[in-house]
Amino acid sequence: MYKILIRPIFFLFDPEKIHHFTFSLVKVLSKIPLISLLFRGIYMVKDKRLERKLFGLTFQNPVGLAAGFDKNAVLYNELADFGFGFVEIGTVTPVGQEGNPKKRLFRLKDDRGIINRMGFNNEGLKAAVEQLKKNKGKVIIGGNIGKNTSTKPENYTEDYLACFKGLHPYVDYFVLNVSCPNVSSHAKLEDVGYLKELISEVKVLNEKETVQKPILLKIAPDLNNGQLDEIIELISETKIDGVIASNTSMNRDGLKESEDSLKAIGNGGLSGQPIKDRSTKVIQYLSDNSKKSFPIIGVGGIHSAEDALAKIDAGADLVQIYTGFIYEGPSLVKKINKAILSRN
Repeated sequence: MYKILIRPIFFLFDPEKIHHFTFSLVKVLSKIPLISLLFRGIYMVKDKRLERKLFGLTFQNPVGLAAGFDKNAVLYNELADFGFGFVEIGTVTPVGQEGNPKKRLFRLKDDRGIINRMGFNNEGLKAAVEQLKKNKGKVIIGGNIGKNTSTKPENYTEDYLACFKGLHPYVDYFVLNVSCPNVSSHAKLEDVGYLKELISEVKVLNEKETVQKPILLKIAPDLNNGQLDEIIELISETKIDGVIASNTSMNRDGLKESEDSLKAIGNGGLSGQPIKDRSTKVIQYLSDNSKKSFPIIGVGGIHSAEDALAKIDAGADLVQIYTGFIYEGPSLVKKINKAILSRN
C-alpha cells in the first residue's frame, strides 16, 4: 500500500515539506485511541532471539532509525510503534539554528537516493531536552550531537561537551557526529589529532557522571583504507565504545541521475542505495582489520532485508535505516527483523 498509493502522492511534493507533513500526520494519528496499538500490531516483531546486548544496553531488536529523521526528538515515542529497536535523535547543537538555505533536500528517484545539505538544522539543546522529558520508555534513544555552524574552531569541543552534558540524563547512548559533509570547517573534525582530544574531553565528562553512557563515533563512507586504519587505531587508543558506519557521501560515481541535474542540485551528502556497497565495504574493512574488537552500527543504503543482512554479514552488530524508510515504507523494519529470525 505504501509504495503503490502513499509514496507516489508524497513524492509529488517538496521533500522537506512532506517530511514535516508526515510528522504532523503520525502525531495526529497516534492520538487516536488504539492507533498506537494497531501500528505495533502491524509492524512490531517481538522475539527474544532478536535481542542484542551491546554497550551495556539491551536492544529489543537490531534495527534502528538513523539520526536526521527526528532531529528535535519530537516523534521518537510514535516511531517506536513502527517496530524500531532504537531511535537516534539529532543532530543536536547547543543553540538552535536554521541550517543551510532552502532548497536543501533532493530525491534521486531513479537511484533510490537522497542528496541533502541541511546543515544541522535543529531547534537546539534546550528544545530537545524538553521533548526527551516526554519519553515513555518504549525504545532505546541515541543522542547524535554536533557543533553550531557559527562556532569557531577553537570552541568546537565546548559545543560537543555542552550537548553531552545537557542530554546525558535523557539518552541511552551518544554519537559524536564529526563526518557530516554539510557543515562548515569540516576539515578539523576529520583530523585524528583533534578527534583524540575531543573524545578524551567527552570521556572525562562522562566519567564524572554516576552512570556512564556509551560513546560512538560516526564516520564517512568516503574514507580510504589508510584513514580507516587511523580510525581503528583511534578507537584502540581512546577506548571509545564503537563506530557508526557510515554517514552520507560526497561521491557521485555511478548515479543514474543526469550530470545536469546533479549540477543543478549542487553540494550535499548522498544517502540511500547509491552508497550501499560503499558503506558495507567500510564495515567489512573495520571488522576484519580490527579483528572485531569494537561494535559497529551499519547504516547506508539499506532498502531491503537482504541489504541489512549484508551489513550484518560484513560485521555490523546493529543496523540503521533512513532513506530506505522513506522509499520502502515502515514495513521495511518488520521485513528485516523477520529475515534475521529466519536465519536462527
